[in-house]
Amino acid sequence: MSLEAPLIAAQVMQWLSGDAISIKDSLVLVSELGKRLNEAKVPVDRITTGITLLHPNVRAESAIWTTDGERALRRYLEAENLEEAYNSSPLKVVYVEGRAVRVRILPEPEAWEYGVIPDLRAAGYTDYLALPMPFSDGTTKALTLATRAPGGFTVSHIAVFETIVRPLGLICELNTLRRTAETVLNTYVGPRAGSKVLNGSIKRGEGELISAVVTFADLRGFTQLSNKLPGDKLISLLNNYFGAIAETVEAHGGEVLKFIGDEVMAIFPYTDEIEARDAAGRALLAARDAVLRIADVNANCCEEVPQIRAGIALHAGDVFFGNVGSATRLDFTVVGPVVNLASRVADLAKHLDRDVLVSDAVADLMGCRHKLHGTYYVKGFEEPVSVFAPDVSLIGTEGACSESLIASRAFDAN
Repeated sequence: MSLEAPLIAAQVMQWLSGDAISIKDSLVLVSELGKRLNEAKVPVDRITTGITLLHPNVRAESAIWTTDGERALRRYLEAENLEEAYNSSPLKVVYVEGRAVRVRILPEPEAWEYGVIPDLRAAGYTDYLALPMPFSDGTTKALTLATRAPGGFTVSHIAVFETIVRPLGLICELNTLRRTAETVLNTYVGPRAGSKVLNGSIKRGEGELISAVVTFADLRGFTQLSNKLPGDKLISLLNNYFGAIAETVEAHGGEVLKFIGDEVMAIFPYTDEIEARDAAGRALLAARDAVLRIADVNANCCEEVPQIRAGIALHAGDVFFGNVGSATRLDFTVVGPVVNLASRVADLAKHLDRDVLVSDAVADLMGCRHKLHGTYYVKGFEEPVSVFAPDVSLIGTEGACSESLIASRAFDAN
């Protein structure tokens, strides 16, 4: 080993134990690492990390840096073809056997080559190294490095990599733990609530008063279905239903807060009159798309799963958004009269056999008190509730309020 190798390793180690710890972005971390190695005359032209994740849909994540200017954070979704690619990858050796893999990339292909080698050869790389990057929980992740240098990596270069890989792994683990916490919280309580919990809002009763359009969706006939269907079929039905509601809510900028039995509760927050109208419009579009998605599920899903239908209700106003529960078991949710009334309107939608009902508060936000379905007394409220039943096919179009506009203009003319 030359004298330079320990000096280079010491410089990078000093950075890893100092400023690098505060870097929370894996892509920024490997980019800075590549820059520092190049400044120290270590001929690294490509660096990647390979980190498996605790995520419902993503199997692994890779931060990629190259001297060509590529900066990418790739996520590998669970898929059938992913397993085939993994089996032909050097990372499988690193993960399973915990040993390094080095490949001198020759000009001509070899029969035994790993799947990544042809692409590296085509890009002009001459040497490739995949190193185990141990985490403190006993798992092994990977760090890969490649060069275009004519002679490949030297023994001194590899000594530098082997010296820095463990402290680099500790920083990657810190970042991965935070992302795992974010993923779990976002998956189970939603991004808005999850970020508040991560930022320290964890005391019982702690929260804030916010304004929001509250959406409730209620699956019809769920009790009878749950009594008749076997468990796996019931779960399939619920997943189809929850997916139809949640995906459309998220697509229109809302957030699903809770699945309550067969109900879904979501919010579209706002802070002023302009945002309120926009939130109400997006909530209506989400309700429309959910109805269409459910119809599509019924038309194209499996014969063994019964057709489903939901009643969707929208109400708006101020709600408490924060922690409620016991001293040892908390739930981050929204509560208050607005939430209660939204739930009652959802019950009305079911009993009145309507796909979508909105309260007068939402109708006022939209400036569209069209399609009044009636005024009803609901449990827990002394005053009757006016509800409107918009034509689902017209939501989001100019015709959604046409009749009320005509009536308004006629009134103004008189």
